[in-house]
Amino acid sequence: MIIDIVKVFLPAVGAFILGIAITPILTNYLYSHQMWQKRGGKTALDGSEAVVFSRLHKQTDEKTPRMGGIIVWFSSAVIIIGIWLLSHFFPSEITEKLDFLSRNQTWIPLTTLVFGGLVGLINDYIEIKEGRNGSHGRGLSRTNRLTIVSIIALACAIWFYIKLDVTGIGLPFGLGELYLGPLFILLFLLTAIFIYAGGVIDGLDGLAGGVFTTMFGAYAGIAFYQQQFDLAAFCATVAGSILAFLWFNIPPARFYMTETGTMGLTITLTVVAFMTDRLGEGYGFLVLPVIALPLVVTVLSNLIQVFSKKFRGKKVFLVAPLHHHFEAIGWPAYKVTMRYWIVSVICAILGITLALIG
Repeated sequence: MIIDIVKVFLPAVGAFILGIAITPILTNYLYSHQMWQKRGGKTALDGSEAVVFSRLHKQTDEKTPRMGGIIVWFSSAVIIIGIWLLSHFFPSEITEKLDFLSRNQTWIPLTTLVFGGLVGLINDYIEIKEGRNGSHGRGLSRTNRLTIVSIIALACAIWFYIKLDVTGIGLPFGLGELYLGPLFILLFLLTAIFIYAGGVIDGLDGLAGGVFTTMFGAYAGIAFYQQQFDLAAFCATVAGSILAFLWFNIPPARFYMTETGTMGLTITLTVVAFMTDRLGEGYGFLVLPVIALPLVVTVLSNLIQVFSKKFRGKKVFLVAPLHHHFEAIGWPAYKVTMRYWIVSVICAILGITLALIG
């Protein structure tokens, strides 16, 4: 048990330290190459000018670099692969026990984290390049991004369904499994797209970092309880790397996470939720809306706003998503962020509790 605890927490500390160590190098590059928008603000989901958002964030957007999410996936990948290499080139009882890069638990989430991060990095670069002509850089189109996320999610869903023989989701209180058959693939796909849409929570200094840390921390606890120690170590490592990002993202932010962070993290969160479901004989999927409630609320507030403007001709919120609405009604940004942190911790605790007592 002691070695399992060390296996989970040591890489998390390592990812945090590595993230802190490489940040000055990344920061120097981002600032020296002016990797930010030349024109702050953004366009709304319907393509119109996001007037309220631009008023709140125009100045900071114009001077704060993107691509801070590199810290997350790079630190995590280096630690995970580094420990794997250590166990192979310097085999011993300790190094082999600390290795948690395994085909059945961590290959898939590591792949989605890194691949999603790289695709997001391409999007961020295009967005910055487009924005240098004085317009709002948009990067890859929303359709293209959703298509890429869908392809990644579909590949994962098929792997779960065919290779891992996952055909349903777990039900609590001894009810067994809800058999879905091929519909499992559709459920996985829709869940991934929905959670990815919640990535726009990366809109305030420190907000996304705090929220994602608690979510991956919660699933680390659930996986550990299920004795999926490799997966628990992976989630803890990701949480540690996010904390390194958060160290520099708290107000005033040194950089933003942007798509290179949120794309990989959201897809990976979906993968982890399903891996702590039938594969762990648990209910990882059913507690996802609880643990990821800040993301769920973010997506729903956007959908409510869009449909209200389309069918009612007026907005429900001053600006969507919801955290920007709180800003618009007068809450200081740091107060919105810290209250979201509190809610995230409560949701994580509740989600872990439901997963354990189900």
